[in-house]
Amino acid sequence: MANVCTKLTGTVRSVRLFQVDGFSLAAKTMNSEECFKFRWNVDGYEWEIHCYPASGWGSEYVALKLMLLSEARTGNVRASLGCLLIHPKKLNNESQPEKTVTHVFKRPNDCTRGVELVNRKSLAVPASLKDDYLTVECTITILKELPEAATTTVPVPSSNLHLHLGELLESRTGADIMFLVSGESFAAHKLVIAARSPVFMAEFFGHMREASAGRVVIKDMEPQAFKAMLHFIYTDTVPELDQELEAVATMAQHLLAAADRYGLERLKVICESKLAGGITVETAATTLALAQQHNCSHLKAKCVEFMVSTPAVLDSVVATEGYKHLEASCPAALTSIVISMRGRRN
Repeated sequence: MANVCTKLTGTVRSVRLFQVDGFSLAAKTMNSEECFKFRWNVDGYEWEIHCYPASGWGSEYVALKLMLLSEARTGNVRASLGCLLIHPKKLNNESQPEKTVTHVFKRPNDCTRGVELVNRKSLAVPASLKDDYLTVECTITILKELPEAATTTVPVPSSNLHLHLGELLESRTGADIMFLVSGESFAAHKLVIAARSPVFMAEFFGHMREASAGRVVIKDMEPQAFKAMLHFIYTDTVPELDQELEAVATMAQHLLAAADRYGLERLKVICESKLAGGITVETAATTLALAQQHNCSHLKAKCVEFMVSTPAVLDSVVATEGYKHLEASCPAALTSIVISMRGRRN
């Protein structure tokens, strides 16, 4: 009797709330190509939700798209995006149904068509600046197709390589290099570090002075930032940036500089994204200076956009110590502010 093959499917679902502050201003000043971006990891894939306050699919509609940033593991990924308006409510206060779109993603940067969430004219006018925000509940659902197999299948556990490498870093087993950072020492493994960083590859296995050294002195870096960078090199994760604390911004700034210094592009993008999502009056100028110094165009644009959003915000930023540092260290960055302000007036 022949074996009977059955194709099994399962789903992975994740739900989050996304908020756009200053929504009314954004809807008036952004064009149809500009959008807010939110990163999200679901089922091991990196996704990005794009929110268009002034969509090109209907000039009066708020629209959203879902983009896949990762490589598909099995040819393609079938996923859907569900969007439910939470705030502001519609003028007639009727319940807003969830809008969905489904797509088969075949390659990185593949994305869905736009989901027209709501007509802006139908939304209630915010009672105050504090009430001027948009909140959307987004649901990503991934349909997982299991490969065809005879009667029984053996489940394959998820990769735990990062756990083993993290344990290797913690135990120091087989460590052959010692880093000295502001009085603190960190043991590591040359091959692991060189495989992840082209700069360390050149230092350890090129013709530079540190090629045969057992100790390397790291200057101009905080020990905690170096420790976090080491953890990322071994595990591809940054727990220090997962907290919603003010200290995260400072760590992200230090890590971005370290990532640029050692050619860790993914870590640099992670830090850039974290900083772009938490710009405040106090951090805008220093973050802009950092973005200018390390060639972070996306982060630079976000800082300028925040600073010139209103005259009051710009005045507050100019009054900070960070702005004085910006004027002294990166005068070229001020050109972007002037150009942006001139463009808004025109």
